[in-house]
Amino acid sequence: EFTGALITLPTKKLTLSGSALDKVQNKHFVCPGDTITEDIGFMRGHGTYLEDNKLKASVAGFVERVGKLICVKPVKSRYNGEVGDVVVGIITEVGQRRWKVDTYSRLDSVLMLSAVNLPGGELRRRSEKDELMMRQHLMEGDLISAEVQSVHGDGSLALHTRSLKYGKLTQGTLVTVAPALIKRCKTHFHNLECGASIILGNNGYIWIAPLSKQDQENKTKSDNSTDSTPSTIHQEISLAEREIVARLRNCIMALAERQMLLYDTSITYTYEASLNHQVRELLQANVIEEITNKCCQRLL
Repeated sequence: EFTGALITLPTKKLTLSGSALDKVQNKHFVCPGDTITEDIGFMRGHGTYLEDNKLKASVAGFVERVGKLICVKPVKSRYNGEVGDVVVGIITEVGQRRWKVDTYSRLDSVLMLSAVNLPGGELRRRSEKDELMMRQHLMEGDLISAEVQSVHGDGSLALHTRSLKYGKLTQGTLVTVAPALIKRCKTHFHNLECGASIILGNNGYIWIAPLSKQDQENKTKSDNSTDSTPSTIHQEISLAEREIVARLRNCIMALAERQMLLYDTSITYTYEASLNHQVRELLQANVIEEITNKCCQRLL
């Protein structure tokens, strides 16, 4: 029996105006059941359905428009790969002339033996000897950066690491965020001014590592965001470099907590705003709000 309990229920549901095309183009956030548009001239895409001649959202996410096609990109979902995407993956199985890779997609991705660079950069057909030495090249638990070569009919991805900027990743830390938070940019390899390199995988896996000597030399010759070859040579990591990596990791987690897009500029601004705090304080709610608000102000 209820004794004076006050229960407040929502009385009005916010909907998007379908008459203004600008609102569709600005990627508004919608919830399931929200009306996206009432214009019958648009085609129904993923994450939408028709009801009473109104195009409504079936998932929570951002509205995207390509020509006359409207779809809703969900905020939280498995990674749907596209050809050319940069991904960071974890080797889960070594098979016959192929590796299975966890890329946070619905199915394991496949990296064929013919799609990797041989030691020394040799260009030749793969032999049985190469197949026997696969585990020496990549084994279970290894992290790699790769590019999506093709998408199979069942949705699984075929990867390749033929470029020198891809390959095995060592001496760093892996951060996992929602794939929708990764902003698609011209390059996803960045050498930051703070002294660390990051790889923003389109699949939501982010690799953070201190800059190697080779990366630092490349940085003096060219601009920021230079594509660099992943270093497999183990070198001593100083305490200052470890602190930079840990601070970057906490800054990325703070941005993900506030559902902000992750790219080199937003991460750099958040890192600079966090310098007034110790690394262990960066995951406190009030500090997260402070540094992300400063980042938003600089991005505007």
